[in-house]
Amino acid sequence: MSSFPGLTLQQANVAIAAALEQGSRLNLKPLTVAVLDAGGHLIALHRQDGSSNLRPQIAIAKASGALGLGVSSRKIAAMAAERPTFLASLAPLAVDGVVPAAGGVLIAGPEGRPIGAVGVTGDTSDNDESCALAGIAAAGLRAID
Repeated sequence: MSSFPGLTLQQANVAIAAALEQGSRLNLKPLTVAVLDAGGHLIALHRQDGSSNLRPQIAIAKASGALGLGVSSRKIAAMAAERPTFLASLAPLAVDGVVPAAGGVLIAGPEGRPIGAVGVTGDTSDNDESCALAGIAAAGLRAID
């Protein structure tokens, strides 16, 4: 039996639990956390009680946009400010969306290439990102800046 080189369900679940725990520690609004593999496929998603109805799509879009463009959703926000037409043109191309706000963070594999991404939404973008980073670290993984 060979080992799977990508992101596992166990790692995704640990990342989600830690992200939600960070949100509780910081007394944040209800969060939704999504973890995607390198191909942009959903591995796991948790939506806290009270998290609004569109939050799953936003969490997925933050992570998916980061994977699609190869940078965090925080950097995508900076791109949107500098090149709004470029970002607007992505809407029909990005099936799962692109959200130009912090909270979508790439996960590095052993060789430094992305093996997935975490997307968090529900509070301020900075707080969402803080929870994503806490989740990635708790899973024994490394975030890509």
